[in-house]
Amino acid sequence: MTLTAIRSLAGSNKTWCRPESDQALTKPGNPSRIPVIIGCGQINDRAATGSEGRDSLELMIAAARAAGDDAGESVLQQIDWLGIVNQISFPQLTGTLVDGISRELGISPAFTHETPTPTGDGPILLINMAANAIGEGKASAALIVGAEALRTAARRKAEAAASGTTAAKVQSPYPPRIQEKSSFRIAYGLVTPSDVYPFYDNAARPVYGQTLAEGQAETGEIWSNMSQVAARNPHAWLRQPRTAREVIEPSADNRPIAHPYTKLMVANAAVNQGAALIVTSLAVARAAGVPFERIIYVGKGAAAHEDEGVLTRADFALSPAAQVSITRALELNRLSITDCDHIELYSCFPCIPKMARRIAGLPASAPMTVFGGLTFGGGPIGNYMAHAAACMVEALRKSGTNGFLFANGGYATHNHSIVLTRVPQPEGTFPQDFDFQAEADGLRPPVPEMLEEYEGPAKVETYTVLYGRAGEVRHGLVVALTPGGQRTLAKIEPDDDAALATLMDGDVEPVGMTGSITRSDGFNFWTFAAHS
Repeated sequence: MTLTAIRSLAGSNKTWCRPESDQALTKPGNPSRIPVIIGCGQINDRAATGSEGRDSLELMIAAARAAGDDAGESVLQQIDWLGIVNQISFPQLTGTLVDGISRELGISPAFTHETPTPTGDGPILLINMAANAIGEGKASAALIVGAEALRTAARRKAEAAASGTTAAKVQSPYPPRIQEKSSFRIAYGLVTPSDVYPFYDNAARPVYGQTLAEGQAETGEIWSNMSQVAARNPHAWLRQPRTAREVIEPSADNRPIAHPYTKLMVANAAVNQGAALIVTSLAVARAAGVPFERIIYVGKGAAAHEDEGVLTRADFALSPAAQVSITRALELNRLSITDCDHIELYSCFPCIPKMARRIAGLPASAPMTVFGGLTFGGGPIGNYMAHAAACMVEALRKSGTNGFLFANGGYATHNHSIVLTRVPQPEGTFPQDFDFQAEADGLRPPVPEMLEEYEGPAKVETYTVLYGRAGEVRHGLVVALTPGGQRTLAKIEPDDDAALATLMDGDVEPVGMTGSITRSDGFNFWTFAAHS
């Protein structure tokens, strides 16, 4: 980074270079109001049986202790602010995490917060909240921690069934944050994120000017690059590098999930992973004797969200909330994406980093993860970005100046971006208002009216084809727009080979094609218009 860029970052005519002495860490301002990250810890639990495997709380405690070891033994006992990313693996633990962590670690935080539901933006939100608390003088040492143990939960359930006993219920691995009042989407098979996210990918591809083959090639390139990062990362869950062809082509170990996604393109939730970060004031870091080269400053963040409903989005190809989150975070920190030495773009499904990289201005070949992505690094539901932030801290300790983190949660719903940096941040950077919802709402066009029952002509807005676990087609789904601009859903039966081929072969672009909808057995059914 140039000296001019560093001066611009600091927002003054002073020269804020990478600190070369302990004295440099005191500049600028009161160190008790400057938030820094001084500890990070990650845990992978690969126990052979469910009885040996740790639950989510045990993983959180282990990750917190690892972060404490990283920061210095005395720091963990100073925690006065505790933020927890909720978990779904063991529902009986929800509501007990604060007490359990505090008791096991021997801490008595004055402030505690457990995210209501585990969505992917949670860890970055908690980092921003902790930085604000330190900037306001309301906290001096914050612990942010989360974990998921779906692998343990599933194995305990299977072992209990084999022995004829019962185990605690295993929660479904998707966020319960959908708020539609009816079961309309459920009736058409839109239950999990993997059913929904293909809508965004298929809608965006023609906007990007891509054919299906070109869109898949982009996914293969990004995902292959992520697998290479995971292969080098001791914290990653899957450490086998994959080629682009292995990612995009269905095979015995890469079954189709929902067109155009295969198993190797989706988040891997069957993991036991925990991660924790310790955010303190610069004063606490100095008092603990943390070496200056291990101190990472928290930069400003920006958050915005889309509507909670998966069918009540104004546009499936674009996200004003993601656009505002990414662009504002960079602007607030006086950076362009080229000033960022390390980058993490959320990667639950390909549509998210493909969209985010275009907003930020990154080529498809650019490194987009420091952890390895949710397929290969691991997809512990809402806590992935805690792992990514921990890896970002480790990366910045080794090289570079700035790291950019973009988090996404829900069903492409919640967005929060933030910068971590080696550049000392001035007192007064925090607290900051990271809520940019009003700006995102101002960019959003009207949402089409939803019609649950419709017959007549329509055109394809977006689409997917859903598969069963054996690789069989369940049915096709079309999100359609009527001539009056209303939106509806329509099914394509699994034996309608011609219609399914139109959706999946890539010979023509289905988005924008016309057809008709008829009603039968309580459902809308799609037929493509005949073309001469």
